[in-house]
Amino acid sequence: MKSRSYVWKKTLALTVALASILSAFTGCAGTASTSSAAGSAAESAVKPAAESVPITNVSYDPTRELYEQYNQLFQKYWEKEKGQKVEITQSHGGSGKQARSVLEGNEADVVTLALEGDVNELQKAGLIDEGWVNEFPKSSAPYTSTIVFLVRKGNPKNIKDWDDVVKPGVEVITPDPKSSGGARWNFLAAWAFADKKFAGDETKDKEFLKSLYSNVTVLDSGARGATTTFVENGQGDVLLAWENEAYLSLKEHPDTFEIVTPSLSILAQPSVAVVDANVKKHGTEEVSKAYLEYLYSEEAQRLEGQNYYRPSDPDILKEFSDTFDLNVTLVNIDDDFGGWDKATEKFFADGAIFDQIYKK
Repeated sequence: MKSRSYVWKKTLALTVALASILSAFTGCAGTASTSSAAGSAAESAVKPAAESVPITNVSYDPTRELYEQYNQLFQKYWEKEKGQKVEITQSHGGSGKQARSVLEGNEADVVTLALEGDVNELQKAGLIDEGWVNEFPKSSAPYTSTIVFLVRKGNPKNIKDWDDVVKPGVEVITPDPKSSGGARWNFLAAWAFADKKFAGDETKDKEFLKSLYSNVTVLDSGARGATTTFVENGQGDVLLAWENEAYLSLKEHPDTFEIVTPSLSILAQPSVAVVDANVKKHGTEEVSKAYLEYLYSEEAQRLEGQNYYRPSDPDILKEFSDTFDLNVTLVNIDDDFGGWDKATEKFFADGAIFDQIYKK
């Protein structure tokens, strides 16, 4: 049996001979080029291809279609920038329920949830570092939305504003604020309308919301479930919906539904964050941060607009002025409700206002 030393020497001799032959054909200049090419070929032959990196995005209900498209966009970008493939796992459900799943062990690398309050719960548990809301632009909300009404073609109940939703005999579909972030935006938008109507009289505000929820016939766990109940199952007269979800339903069923934008709604700011404890464990800090940063790129912002989310870039948002009503009055969670911690304690904690006005 030949020794390894012998085999190595023979291989070296053959390599030198080959180089001499190539030099004879190409000349000195060609030798440099060929040597460089041969070196690159040899390097690529022994250098292993970059392994793919897996990350998990735990998101809320209506973002399925957006992230199916965005993931492909980011995968191409990351492979071009870093020469590395990314495998992205998606998880969807009611935003509050999704946050709890991460608390209970779903090892998300990033979360793209319906509201800041759900991400705050992960921060309080030590999974996300303090100050996360300032890690990305626009308070870590790369796109926004608002709450609108989806009604059946012809608007048979003549629903134009929140006053019409509380009338007797109007069947309302909305998700459960206990499990759905979108449902909380729905509740707060209705409360803001009532508070303006009744000049801050919270007793009357509560009665208004009580009338609204007495009209609710199905309280699904998430926004997509509520859409299915209204659109696919044919239940209810009006769906309180994310604007993007309503437009998607209209796109799929143009002759079946209409969108009504109320006179006052709320600026819904879905939040994104890196789950710091998990990315450190997984070694995915760089790619996870880049995954969220790229949501602010021009290409991604336009994709968000095409999926009926309002781009956070004001110039790109203007490109979609034919789609969105940019003149609707929108209240703000911080200015009008004191932020999510106060809003959660006042309205959605056990025994708070929602529990007081809604009887199952």
